[in-house]
Amino acid sequence: MKTNGKRRFGYDRNTQLELHAMLLPGTLLILVFSIIPLFGILVAFKDYKPAMGWMGIFTAPFDHFRNFRQVFRSSQFWPMLRNTLGINLIGQAVTIPMTILFALFVNELRNKKFRSVVQTATYMPHFLSWAIYGGLVVTMLSPDGGLINVLLQACGLIREPISFMAKVEYFWAIAIISGLLKELGWGTIIYLAAIAGVDPDLYEAAAIDGATRFHRMFHITLPGILPTVMIMIIFAVAGMLNNNFTQIYVLQNSLNRDASQVIDTYVYQIGMQQFQFGVATAANLMKSVFALLLLGLANFASKKLTDTGLF
Repeated sequence: MKTNGKRRFGYDRNTQLELHAMLLPGTLLILVFSIIPLFGILVAFKDYKPAMGWMGIFTAPFDHFRNFRQVFRSSQFWPMLRNTLGINLIGQAVTIPMTILFALFVNELRNKKFRSVVQTATYMPHFLSWAIYGGLVVTMLSPDGGLINVLLQACGLIREPISFMAKVEYFWAIAIISGLLKELGWGTIIYLAAIAGVDPDLYEAAAIDGATRFHRMFHITLPGILPTVMIMIIFAVAGMLNNNFTQIYVLQNSLNRDASQVIDTYVYQIGMQQFQFGVATAANLMKSVFALLLLGLANFASKKLTDTGLF
């Protein structure tokens, strides 16, 4: 072992400098956009005014949790909490099983060209921004020549066009279905990767024993990807209070606001439109704390039930 300074106890100075140089841009980005902004959390506990500037974060007087009380006393609190949990709970209950089933379907395709076409077609919407994709959804649901209304009328299911985006009772379904169609193909990537890690000898042994493709799917593939499924469920539970802000914001309008106002849009409305940064920060901080608690509970339950968890 060399000990002349260049290599000592397996330490290569030049290699380490190169690796740290590669990490530097990412480290700076994390520092600037994730670590330094954490000081802004202080705004939730202070009587901060925008005119105070960034120094006001440290010099503003404490408000004795007034911002938190204002969030809880807001007339929008319970409706936005109901919408946030409702869209997420129902959405995840639909999205996770559908994504798993679609991954199983894609995995069973034997024609490589057809499989490639299916994967490409279902992946493509993921790469569209919600500004574009949401605009397509709104256009398709329009009562003025929208594709959905035209098809429903052609099939004789409705007589008059329906203003889907103006109906409160339709918003949750629109948000869930549009999100599912946009991310279905992309979400299967993780499950397909997990399926690829299942021992192929198990399939061969099951086929020799007379197991059908259906039996192999449910008795080998699903148990084989169970740890991955549980990890995804843990992430889903931890993100139960998070909505895709861009999606909701694009689909939201004044007519469906009773069903579309969620925590993220409330934070944007209070913070960026009304400049009540303290209240917006308090609402977002509460959401983050509850998300951390949900993550811990979901991980604990997963460890107890399946012996699989994040930590």
